[in-house]
Amino acid sequence: MQSSSIAAQPALTSSKTDASFETPSEADLKTGSLTSAQLREAYRHMLSSRLIDDREILMKRQNRIYFQVSAAGHEAAQTAAGMALVAGHDWFYPYYRDRALCLALGVTAEEMFLQGVGAARDTASGGRQMPSHWSDAAKHIVTNSSPTGTQFLQAIGCAHASKLLGRDEVTLVCTGDGATSEGEFWESINIATLDKLPLLYLVEDNGWAISVPVEKQTPGGSISKLLEGFPNLLRLEVDGCDFVATYEAMQTATAWVRQRNGPAMVHASVTRPYSHSLSDDDRLYKSAAEREDENRRDPLPRMADYLVEQGIATREDLDRLSAELFAEFDAISQRVQDEPPPSVSGILQHLYSETVDPTGAGFDTKPAFTGDPRTMVDEINLTLHEEMRRNDRVLMFGEDVADCSREENLPALKGKGGVFKATLGLQRVFGSDRCFNTTLAEAGIMGRAIGLATRGFKPITEIQFFDYIWPAMMQIRDELATIRWRSVGGFSCPVVIRVATGGYLTGGAIYHSQNGESIFTHIPGLRVVMPSNALDACGLLRTAIRADDPVLFLEHKKLYREPYNRSPHPGPEYLIPFGKARIAKAGEHLTMVTYGALVQKCLVAAQRLEAANPGCTVEVIDLRSLSPYDWPAIAESVRKTSRVMVAHEDTKSWGFGAEIVARIADELFCDLDAPVGRVAAMDTWVAYHPTLENAILPQVDDVVREGERLLRF
Repeated sequence: MQSSSIAAQPALTSSKTDASFETPSEADLKTGSLTSAQLREAYRHMLSSRLIDDREILMKRQNRIYFQVSAAGHEAAQTAAGMALVAGHDWFYPYYRDRALCLALGVTAEEMFLQGVGAARDTASGGRQMPSHWSDAAKHIVTNSSPTGTQFLQAIGCAHASKLLGRDEVTLVCTGDGATSEGEFWESINIATLDKLPLLYLVEDNGWAISVPVEKQTPGGSISKLLEGFPNLLRLEVDGCDFVATYEAMQTATAWVRQRNGPAMVHASVTRPYSHSLSDDDRLYKSAAEREDENRRDPLPRMADYLVEQGIATREDLDRLSAELFAEFDAISQRVQDEPPPSVSGILQHLYSETVDPTGAGFDTKPAFTGDPRTMVDEINLTLHEEMRRNDRVLMFGEDVADCSREENLPALKGKGGVFKATLGLQRVFGSDRCFNTTLAEAGIMGRAIGLATRGFKPITEIQFFDYIWPAMMQIRDELATIRWRSVGGFSCPVVIRVATGGYLTGGAIYHSQNGESIFTHIPGLRVVMPSNALDACGLLRTAIRADDPVLFLEHKKLYREPYNRSPHPGPEYLIPFGKARIAKAGEHLTMVTYGALVQKCLVAAQRLEAANPGCTVEVIDLRSLSPYDWPAIAESVRKTSRVMVAHEDTKSWGFGAEIVARIADELFCDLDAPVGRVAAMDTWVAYHPTLENAILPQVDDVVREGERLLRF
């Protein structure tokens, strides 16, 4: 099926229906021509949206609310979308202008005004987000954020979930024209057309990205024309200020998607008669003629004229409705002003799961060893097999993680199974729906995982090398880690991100050797763990998969197949709680706090220090879990030894160790008999040549040298 583009007209008919395809009732789907009652309902939604905007603008100017962004000019297209789809059945990824859409889906005016004042009773975010950041789990309106374009890839995951579940749901994702310049938009189009996902794009094209006109954003000025070459994509262009035409286009697109023909896009030309927000003044960049043209196309008076011309309502009817709504919204806006604000005592509520505590005793189990010692990568592989067998909602995907994407060749091949073989055999055992290769796009991997997780799946993603995680950073920091908190528990995102990290392999150079865990431990809502051995890899990975929080699981490449860190398999129920360190070696005179590849180097250094300093013993603490980390274990050890160093592979300045050192100085200063020592990499990139790499990364000699300094102080 080639991409097709139709200039939609009011009489546009829907695609043919597959009689064997199970759909909701005809009434629920609102199929067929529009009734007078539906047209009056549509006008009510449109007018309500405009009046709420106007009331909020007044409230903002009176300093009664703190932000306002308008849906003016978009009301017809948004209302058409809301009436063509089914709240609580279909899924919705709105953007900040979609007030009329949300009204059509059942969000109330009071709920919107509660957002404006940031009330504790704000059901969307409890006063944590700006107004017009929609969220309603019961209606399937997925919490949206301020970054433009992040919703596209999450909608990919949501639509993928519908496909995996075999449900006839449509996922609607909305955007302005400016956000189609974002790379994540194009990643989503690529995935949606490749996989024929049930995804419907609504592009509300008002011709402006704040002050930048469309011809400076989009080559040729039309995003739908740029998408001409994508297969399986239905493209409809429509006057988005004409409600009837847009409703017919939305009906056609919805039928196309619901019948699983592939994704669709409705490109609706709308207006923006108000400024971008009240922080903007469009008179600074729009001419008077441009503003007048927008006023002529305003969908609200056009809809009013249509109702009168068709004999559906009189001018008196419409004036009466406007007066009633004005009075209603005035009363609501006055009432919400007295709503109590959110309690300061609840600031940390919903930052992490309140039903599953991965730091608790339930995740502290004993091993039941069987078999010969296994490498760390083998334990990761076996744990993935066990957890995928235990829970059929667990998915594994990323670049090159499948055995063979061309399934017909799989029986004759050994299979890829990841660049380090950590996922070998998963596709063969559990099928291509549960272990699959993705496009080479890290943001796409992460955004898809977020969408799948909000639908109840347990995605495990693999980012091939830590050095390449950065395209996914917006999805991780601004989306994954914030979703539960910003939706006041309405949505959660328990994704496991497996990442190969670290150096010491020789030849990795700048782009296959870096660390940077402190950047991620700085993100509230995200758990970060890093095992140093096979046993811990098994226990921590199982905890990560069974937890209800997003987890960054750092796998050090150098440790995958080391002989010294192997272990027999501890059994399918072996778990290690987050935030619990391991005492790798007990001692009395010096504490080494470390993790990852530095654990073994510290153990070797401890032996050398003890040999050179008879009577002195060194304690080595393997943190294992970086966020949360085991402060009680550190404090107990430091109070015992009175000397401490922190050693890690990442750069010294602004590294993870700096936080621990600062806390020791703050809380344990009186227990110290020496300065707090630090061992870390040089503040530069890891180089290719072994001589340079060895000099840049911390070695055993560096740990010994610092240990001697502290013992002799």
